[in-house]
Amino acid sequence: MKSPAIWSLLMLPLLALGAETSKQDFSKVMALKPDEERGGQLFEACAACHNTDGGGTTNGSVPRIAGQHYRVLVRQVLDFRRGARWDMRMEDVATSHEIIPELQDIADVASYASHLRRDGTRGLGDGQNVERGAAIYAAGCSSCHGTNAEGDDKQGVPRLSGQHAGYLARQIYDAVDGRRPQLAASHRKRFVKLDFQEVQGLADYLARLGWQEPTP
Repeated sequence: MKSPAIWSLLMLPLLALGAETSKQDFSKVMALKPDEERGGQLFEACAACHNTDGGGTTNGSVPRIAGQHYRVLVRQVLDFRRGARWDMRMEDVATSHEIIPELQDIADVASYASHLRRDGTRGLGDGQNVERGAAIYAAGCSSCHGTNAEGDDKQGVPRLSGQHAGYLARQIYDAVDGRRPQLAASHRKRFVKLDFQEVQGLADYLARLGWQEPTP
């Protein structure tokens, strides 16, 4: 059985083709004017997994997309659509001829999701390694993702603050294991050095940023 790393190497030609096509489509979407009202109608299909508020699930199996930057959302949908990112659920949605068949549909639904409120319950860790996670973030991540992990829409840098800790930890491990090829290419060298407590601490720290945790 081939390891994830070897499998990723074998897939590189196809991934490169998918990434190039995704890049071309991204430019086309950026030239479109989103119709947010229509995007809300399209989002009804997304709500089956991401919930009507775009909050996902606190266990991290489905990410929070409410308030994520427009360009980031567009890029991710296109990557799923062109095979540059892997997830059976999202691949089915992104390639569906019924849900978002046209590039205009992607622009509309991404704009709607990007303007959803960012409040709501987050999935947090146990809090034991938050300070450790904060130090890791400040040293290796804040220069791109921002002091408060707010990301950058113009640069297409994802907002990490307030994302579910379980989802963030899973993305780190997926990058290390080669299950997210593009993230692995840019982040694996940083992630592979982290031990379990550091991964949990980093994810937990980010999950606690940028929102007011409800009082129990």
